[in-house]
Amino acid sequence: MKRALVFLLAAIPIWLGAEIYTLRFDGPIDPLLEEFAVNSLRTIQQKGDARLVVIGIDTPGGFDTSMRAIIKAMLGTGVPVAVFVSPQGARAASAGFFLLLAADIAAMAPGTNTGAAHPVSVTGSDIEKTMKEKVTNDAASYIKTLARKHRRSEEMAEKAVRESSSYTAEECLQGGLIDLVAADRKELIERLQGRTVVLAGGGEVTLDLQGETIVELEMSDRQKFLRTITNPNLAYFLLIFGLIGLYIEFTHPGGVIPGILGGISLLLAFLAFQVLPINYVGLLLILLSIGFFVAEIKVQGFGVLGIGGIVSFVLGSIMLIQSPIPEMRPAMPIIMTFAVCFGCILLFLTWKVFQAMKRRKETGVEGLVGETGVARTDIDSRQGKVFVHGEWWNAVSDAPIASGSTVEVEGVKNLLLKVKKSGG
Repeated sequence: MKRALVFLLAAIPIWLGAEIYTLRFDGPIDPLLEEFAVNSLRTIQQKGDARLVVIGIDTPGGFDTSMRAIIKAMLGTGVPVAVFVSPQGARAASAGFFLLLAADIAAMAPGTNTGAAHPVSVTGSDIEKTMKEKVTNDAASYIKTLARKHRRSEEMAEKAVRESSSYTAEECLQGGLIDLVAADRKELIERLQGRTVVLAGGGEVTLDLQGETIVELEMSDRQKFLRTITNPNLAYFLLIFGLIGLYIEFTHPGGVIPGILGGISLLLAFLAFQVLPINYVGLLLILLSIGFFVAEIKVQGFGVLGIGGIVSFVLGSIMLIQSPIPEMRPAMPIIMTFAVCFGCILLFLTWKVFQAMKRRKETGVEGLVGETGVARTDIDSRQGKVFVHGEWWNAVSDAPIASGSTVEVEGVKNLLLKVKKSGG
C-alpha cells in the first residue's frame, strides 16, 4: 500500500503535465521577435503547467518598444523566467541587457558579455540634447527599477545605460548583476534545482525540476519566413533585384520571367520593409538612381547622369534602413558590390554609345555617303545618272565625269547625289 502511495505521489507531476519551456532569442529585438515572445509567454501562462521558462538569448539589441512588450509579458507569466545569455561568445547588449535584468533568474555562459545599453535614436545619429537627456533618464530609471525588483546591482545597471558600460559574465556575477554562470542549459537547470526564486509579483517559488519534460517553443513557419526575408541584406537584395527585373520587362516587353520575378521580389522587399525601420528618403534616392541609369542610356548623358545615378544609389542604400545596430543595416560590401556592378554596366553601355556615334551611318540616304557606284551617263554640274547601292540616282559633279567611270558619293541633298570620280 505504501509503495502504491509513493508511486502515485511521484506520478502526480507527470499527470499534471508540469514542464520546462524554452525559447530562443537570436538576432535583433524587433517586432517579429516580440510577436513570437509575447505569444509564447501568453500560451505558457494559459496552459498553467510550467515550472520554469528558460529564454536563451544572443542579441545586439533592438527596438525599445519591442523590448518593453517582451518584458511586460515576462513579468506577467506568473512563472519563474530565466534569461540565459548563451552559448559562449554570445552577448546581451542594449535591449538584451534589459531583458536579462528583467528575468527572475539572470544567467550567463562563460565568455559572454552584456551591457552597452545607452539609448540611441533609431537612425543611430545623435539626438537633441534635452531629448537625449529625457530618453537616457527614462532608460536609467527603468533599468534601476528592474534591478531593484530582483535585488541586483543598481549602480552597475545604471552605468550600462548612462556610460555604455559592458560587463563579462564573471564581472556580472561578482558585481551582483546576475545570479549564476552556467556552461549550458543542462547545467543551468541542474543548478536551479531546489533554488528559491522571488517572482516579479512578490511571491516565492522553490524550484523542483527533477524529471521535468523540456518543451522547446519555436517560431511558426510564417514567423520563420518573415524573419528570413527581414534580414537587411536579403531585403536590400530583393529590392534591387525587383527593380532590375521590372526594368528589363518594361524595356523588353514579352520577356515575362523578368517581370514575374521582379514583381515578386519587389513585393517581398516591401513586406520586409513593414518590419524594418525604413528611411523613405533612402528608398526614393535608390529609385532616382534607377531613373538616372535609364536616362543615361536613353539620352546619352556622356557619363554625367550615370555618375549621378551611382552617387544617388550608394547614398540611398546607406540611408535605406535606419538603425544604430549594424546587424539591422545592409552590409557595406554588398552595397559597394551593387554599386560597382552598376558602374561597370554603365561604363560598358557608355562606351558602346560612343562607338555607335563614331560609326558611319549605314541606313537611310545618309548611309550612301562614301559608297561607290558607276556613272551610267556623262555627269557634269547640272545633270547625270549613277548606279549606286543597286539603285539609279540623279547625280551632279563639280568636274565632268565620263559614262562608265567609277564614282564615289560625297553628299546627298534632296535625293540628288553629289559625286566625284573615284580613284579606284
